[in-house]
Amino acid sequence: MRQSLIAILSFFVLVASSYAEVHEVKMLNRGQSGPMVFEPDYIEIKPGDSIKFIATHKSHNAASIPELRPEGSALFKGKINEELEVPFDIPGFYGIQCTPHFSMGMVMVVKVGEANLPDNFRTYKAPGKSDKRLKDIIHNNKL
Repeated sequence: MRQSLIAILSFFVLVASSYAEVHEVKMLNRGQSGPMVFEPDYIEIKPGDSIKFIATHKSHNAASIPELRPEGSALFKGKINEELEVPFDIPGFYGIQCTPHFSMGMVMVVKVGEANLPDNFRTYKAPGKSDKRLKDIIHNNKL
C-alpha cells in the first residue's frame, strides 16, 4: 500500500512539474536595445514557471526591485557572475534589476499570469537611466 501511494504521489509531482516552464533571460553588457540589458527585457509567464537568469557577460546579477513586486512575493538577489533560477508563483508584475548597473538602465519587467499593470509601475522613480528604460518597456509592450 505504501509503495503504491509513493508511486502515485511521484507521478503527480512529475506531471505537475512538467507543466512549469523555465524561461531564459540573458544578462548582457550590450544587446539589441543598447548597453547593460536583460534580453528579453519583458516576458510573460504562467504562475509556477521559473526564469533562469544567465550571466552571459560578467559583472551582472538579477535582483528584485522591492517597490515593484506583488504583495506577498519574496525578494531575491543573485550573486554577481552567477546564474540564478527564480520561480514565480504569485501572479502580478515584477520589476527586476541588475544591482551594479541599476542606474545605467539594466532593468526588466516580468508579468506572471493574468494581471493589470499596477499604478506604482507608472509612478515609480527609478535611478538614472532605469527610469526611462522602465517607461519604454511599459510603452513598447502596451502595458
